[in-house]
Amino acid sequence: MKTKMLLCALILALLTFQTIPVAAIDEGMWTFNNVPKEDIKQKYGFDVTDDWLRKVQLASVRFNNGGSGSFVSPNGLVLTNYHIVEDIVGELSTPAKDYAKEGFVARSQAEEMKIPALELNQLISIEDVTDRVNAAVKSGMSAAEANTARRAQISAVETESTAATGLRSDVVTLYQGAQYNLYRYKKYTDVRLVFAPEFQAAFFGGDPDNFNFPRFNIDMSLVRVYDNGQPVKVENYFKWSKTGAKDGELVFVTGHPGNTARLNTVAHLESLRDVSIPLLLRMLESRRDALKQYMAQGEEQTRRAQNELNGIENGIKVYKGQIAGLKDPKLMSKKRVSEQELRNSINADARKKQEYGGAWEAIAKGRGDLAQYERDRRFLDLAAGFNTPLFGYARTLVRLAEENEKPDAKRLPEYMNTRRAALEAALYSTAPIYDDYEKAKLANSLAFMQSEYGANHPLVKKVLKGKTPEARAVELIDKTKLKDVEYRKQVAAAGVRMVNSGDDPMIELAKDIDKEARAVRKRYEEEVVAVERANYAKIAHALFEEKGTKLYPDATFTLRLSYGAVKGYRENGKFVPPFTTLGGLYARSNQFHHAFPYNLPPRWISKRAAINPKTPFNFVSTNDIIGGNSGSPTINKDRELVGLIFDGNIQSLVGNFEYDESVNRSISVDVRAMLEVLRKVFGANNLVDELTKG
Repeated sequence: MKTKMLLCALILALLTFQTIPVAAIDEGMWTFNNVPKEDIKQKYGFDVTDDWLRKVQLASVRFNNGGSGSFVSPNGLVLTNYHIVEDIVGELSTPAKDYAKEGFVARSQAEEMKIPALELNQLISIEDVTDRVNAAVKSGMSAAEANTARRAQISAVETESTAATGLRSDVVTLYQGAQYNLYRYKKYTDVRLVFAPEFQAAFFGGDPDNFNFPRFNIDMSLVRVYDNGQPVKVENYFKWSKTGAKDGELVFVTGHPGNTARLNTVAHLESLRDVSIPLLLRMLESRRDALKQYMAQGEEQTRRAQNELNGIENGIKVYKGQIAGLKDPKLMSKKRVSEQELRNSINADARKKQEYGGAWEAIAKGRGDLAQYERDRRFLDLAAGFNTPLFGYARTLVRLAEENEKPDAKRLPEYMNTRRAALEAALYSTAPIYDDYEKAKLANSLAFMQSEYGANHPLVKKVLKGKTPEARAVELIDKTKLKDVEYRKQVAAAGVRMVNSGDDPMIELAKDIDKEARAVRKRYEEEVVAVERANYAKIAHALFEEKGTKLYPDATFTLRLSYGAVKGYRENGKFVPPFTTLGGLYARSNQFHHAFPYNLPPRWISKRAAINPKTPFNFVSTNDIIGGNSGSPTINKDRELVGLIFDGNIQSLVGNFEYDESVNRSISVDVRAMLEVLRKVFGANNLVDELTKG
């Protein structure tokens, strides 16, 4: 699906993950140390062994920019979606060579293009560290103090593990604090682009077809992982199925779903519906309109802004779907009934009532109070008013100078030593910066802040300094030195001295609002995050007592396994078959007279006669997925690749809150189409041979 990590980091930050009910039918995004083997065997007659899981785990990878992927050859070739490398394709392109428009094929390893600042993670092991983390919490601590103590302990665990193993080590909070697992990853940082189709073929049908089915998208790409200058040799990879998937066949999806909230309390859901998501939607709609105005200036402006517009339009559709779901009386009634049943069970038991009884009220108070400062959190802490990476660099440098003066355990989490490599990779990004584009985005976000607060608000006056949003944006972008990577490195090395020098207006802006930004972040962490850590953990433990251990935690952008079947569904009274074909692609283009977004690139038109029109193209299955699963492999029971996840249908947009097997579908590109396109459209026989013959 189209949700991208940069957008996810902005959007999904407001959605916390909670516990969810016992799996029904094909529901569940299961951790690899808690796969429901008996349920799978009972329904599908297949034994999931530990050896099978281990090999699937090691063949799966995570992209640090927000997606999933998998090894598909012994020579380090990794398959993912085009939209996961979409920004990368844009960064590697130039006005003279637009790979998004033309596509890219490396005919040899020498032609593979190095991708700056991309990291792939391969999960090596999972260890339960719940007892160690919770041991840091002492009797009598407040929720905020307990959260601080846990955070310090988590930092110690991660630091110790990294030093002992050399692996990236992340402590993951599961069941909102009921469990803590240590995930260790092997990192790959030398990654090179091998293949990307044209954007118009990958995202055929554009926003109108997004989150719909039937679909006709070749949303795939290939990258290669290198180690010490040579393609990495991998033992565990997914071989390509020769026959593809069949209707009704058991399939698995292994990937990294980003965030779900399947058992938020009703008060929490109402807060999202009434406060957080509406503000977010207004922001995204404002940014969409500004980007369209910028793109109307010409072809080069369109090239620069297209990727960001795609992500924003995707986000708008996602959150409109979620709002619609949260306004659905049936969904909310179901949530209320489920919540009340659990609360009645707790209240009927004196011990449970004492241990768990106050959880819902505590969460409701935190979410209720959030309405008073959610706007400040969005604009100050999450920087909604400062939409340019240059402000992000400035804030990072300002905070880096201050956080470096503290002991590691006292720092903001993203500035701790275990996170430093990722922080520096982002800070020293060499992605191109276009002054006119940054001015347009920054001016729009400043104007949006002005419209939300009013022109006479103290924050607006402090930020704009008596200028219009447009004039202030021009001043900041023209005068900042942060476009120079070397300058950023100098400021980071000098620390407080250069940060306080007054030499850079963007750094000065970040300093001007940092006190308020830190304060609203602190309030949110103490009154919402810390309270929900403690109280959602209580709800989780109550559920454990009621239902045992057959619960899957909500998504956390960590490796999960879902199971399901290739299966059509009914929509508006009509049956939707599970497969589309390559022939259907051309028919749909004809249906709209080849007008955008249903036009095809020239290569696809010229190669039409060579393509087998009966080749299965996209298909749907009942696998339970969410944003972050983009690029996940769809495999059969023999660990063969049969498809590539790239989206969900429109009914899946409420999947953040509930799963309905009757209509919720994930959408994959069929392996047969991928091979047909590589061979017949792009003439990439070298890649076809590697994928099919190893």
